[in-house]
Amino acid sequence: MKIFFRNIHLYLSLVSGLIIAVVCLTGAVLVFEKELEQAWHPERYFVKPEQRPALPLTLLSSAVTHYKPGAKISGVKIYTDPTRTVEFSLAGSSPEGGKKDGQKSEGSSAGHRETKASGPAQEVAARSEGKGGKGGKGEGGPGGPKVFVNPYTGAVTGELNYRETFFFTMMALHRGMVGGPIGKLVVGVSTVMFLLIIGTGLVLWWPATRKALQQRVKVKWSGGWKRVNHDLHIVLGFYSALFLFVFAFTGLAWSFEWFNKGIFAITNSPMQRPEPPVSAVPTGAVAALPQAAPAAPGLSPDAVLQLVLRQVPQAVYYSLQLPKDASASFKVATLRRGAVYENATDEMFLDQYTGKVLSQQTYEQRNLGQRVRGMFKPVHTGAVFGWPSKIIALVVCVLGFTFPITGTIMWLNRLRKANKKQRKLVGAVA
Repeated sequence: MKIFFRNIHLYLSLVSGLIIAVVCLTGAVLVFEKELEQAWHPERYFVKPEQRPALPLTLLSSAVTHYKPGAKISGVKIYTDPTRTVEFSLAGSSPEGGKKDGQKSEGSSAGHRETKASGPAQEVAARSEGKGGKGGKGEGGPGGPKVFVNPYTGAVTGELNYRETFFFTMMALHRGMVGGPIGKLVVGVSTVMFLLIIGTGLVLWWPATRKALQQRVKVKWSGGWKRVNHDLHIVLGFYSALFLFVFAFTGLAWSFEWFNKGIFAITNSPMQRPEPPVSAVPTGAVAALPQAAPAAPGLSPDAVLQLVLRQVPQAVYYSLQLPKDASASFKVATLRRGAVYENATDEMFLDQYTGKVLSQQTYEQRNLGQRVRGMFKPVHTGAVFGWPSKIIALVVCVLGFTFPITGTIMWLNRLRKANKKQRKLVGAVA
């Protein structure tokens, strides 16, 4: 029976090994993407706090439009941390904390590539999950850049166009986006193969005796290079198998729509969310307002922010999505301190003319499918328990990159051994 499982393990590994190695390597790079991004460009994300209050959003918005003439601001994200800059999303991109899990973006524009100063790769990965679970649409990230502004001086501290970054390349490779729909399918199928490889690998690892067990839980560093290579594959493969299985399983949510549909079907939860509520347009306002002018002559973002602050005074951040036309509403997402995970946001819709709360929903009020689907991202990226789980994810992803290599070396060694044995048999017969 083990020969059967060994053959499955071998041939699936030969077919998908290169893809698995690339996915694991790029995944390792993306684990600390947020931290690396902030370390490389601290001026973009952090400022020296000042005693004076932050400037109104109206003035900060003017600084953005002055910096980028003709730009249309679609959203703004304000942190309560006094050392953080204010993030403005320009037209084509959506501020984080928008639609919910199970849609096209977790905490973003719908239900990959993250709050708490989340990295852009996590944001793009989230945005491409698919509205109502329809993954694949919207891949490639936000359509516009983000502009970062010092809240005390109004100075623009930086701009981020994610498509031009190193991490976008890593994310595109990780998800197979470089190959379009076919590339994404190849990564998805390879991930399914990887799950089977892990399962058959555990069957092959299972020891028959206690002595064999001792040999399979410890690397024999004193052995020859072939034995060390064997142990690196077998022993470390055992220790990392559970983590790799979880990472691979959750990764399927970004590859297959049927997988996301299955989550909502199993949890008996609706996948499609209701349309956002609309503002009560004052008489004559429709004729007076161009469709592209979202807020005027209604409430300003400053007024909306003050209304939200009175209801949610101690959030980690406030993300405002501005109305897109005269009948749309303000959408505000807030992250409570001690939230379950970084995109476990509460949201509300406010009338753009009166500030009346049209609807609101806390994280706990999301349906079970949305909450389960929402956990996939922090689990997949290793962010679910903060730094400890991220370190584990980094180590496991690096090991995942090495297994196709050590496994190939084991296979080649077996071929050489078999060929040598065959030559001896032929020589003996002759």
